[in-house]
Amino acid sequence: MGLIAVTGATGQVGGRVARGLSAAGAPQRLVVRDPRRAPDLDGADVRVATYDDGEALRHAFDGADVLLFVSGAEHADRLDQHRTVVEAAAAAGVRRVVYTSFLGASPTSTFTFARDHAATEDLLTAARFTTTFLRDNFYLDVLPEFVGDGALRGPAGTGRVSAVARADVAEVALAAVLDEAHGGRSYDLTGPQALSFAEVAATIARVRGIPVEFVDETVEEAYASRAGSGAPRWMVDGWVSTYTAIAAGELASVSDAVRTVTGREPRSLEDVLSSG
Repeated sequence: MGLIAVTGATGQVGGRVARGLSAAGAPQRLVVRDPRRAPDLDGADVRVATYDDGEALRHAFDGADVLLFVSGAEHADRLDQHRTVVEAAAAAGVRRVVYTSFLGASPTSTFTFARDHAATEDLLTAARFTTTFLRDNFYLDVLPEFVGDGALRGPAGTGRVSAVARADVAEVALAAVLDEAHGGRSYDLTGPQALSFAEVAATIARVRGIPVEFVDETVEEAYASRAGSGAPRWMVDGWVSTYTAIAAGELASVSDAVRTVTGREPRSLEDVLSSG
């Protein structure tokens, strides 16, 4: 088995994959911004690089056959950062890339941050890597973080979202980096069902025993309620379009990819809440 480079190894998805690779005895290199936060795993080499530093990335990817490319955090220049990763991987001779993309990523996605994912997929394809695109929906684990003052607020209407557990994304990613058979494939990664935000609020309230309601804002109310955050407009656009993409029905499809790849059913919102 060739060397596997893992980005995002200090995060939820990359860290789980790194631990899985260690358990499998696979040779890996953890590419991190802060070596003090890198997981301490037997046999894992650690190199420091950011998505802005092409030369450090090329050095970090040197000798790697497979790259787990965990998409960068939302940033005004995220696509430029992703381009730097792609160019460094190509220069280092990486052959196969597993990339964490987004469900239905398209240049015209309502969810503005999904457009970066579509463009990154194009960059990876143009660079002629053997690719596996993991097109995950929003994370079930993050939905409770949207709750503030006992309410889940946003212009989602009656739209539904088939959000997926981070652990399920990580398990599919682990399988993809370990098995050449996943090369050239794309997987839509979702939970077992599509929920409205009213159902999400009710589930959080029931499982955690706290009052939570869904408040269906208008788009204008959503922008006004977030105006005091001090965030730049591009970020607020992303926050609001999280909800409008759900209202538009773009994130409601349910896939069997988690079951197909891992052999077991995807985790539900109840599962995630109960384990958290």
